Amino acid sequence: MVSPPEVKYYPCAIHKGEEDLESLADLVTSRSTMSVGDCYGVIMSLTLAIGHALAEGRIVRIDTLGSFQITLKGLPDESQEPIGKSNIKGVNIVYKPSKQLKKRLKTLNYKRIR
Repeated sequence: MVSPPEVKYYPCAIHKGEEDLESLADLVTSRSTMSVGDCYGVIMSLTLAIGHALAEGRIVRIDTLGSFQITLKGLPDESQEPIGKSNIKGVNIVYKPSKQLKKRLKTLNYKRIR
């Protein structure tokens, strides 16, 4: 006689929508003296500045947010010559949250939904 497979339940995160640039600008505006347009401009400028710094090969660290850095996936080469673009198969941006954000995750409440 074959026993039925064991049922297992795993935790998963449930997302309740998204925040976009406009909603983040609205949120910042409600907590500061800046206008929505000013907040929008600051956030856009920050994303451009992060992209520029990453393109220059720098790690970007924002104390309360975390750090961003570029990583590569590639193929090895037997030559001692500098490795070229043909060896690079992928580029990723790695985000590491700040200690403050990691600490915030420890205060989250969890509940069973099914």
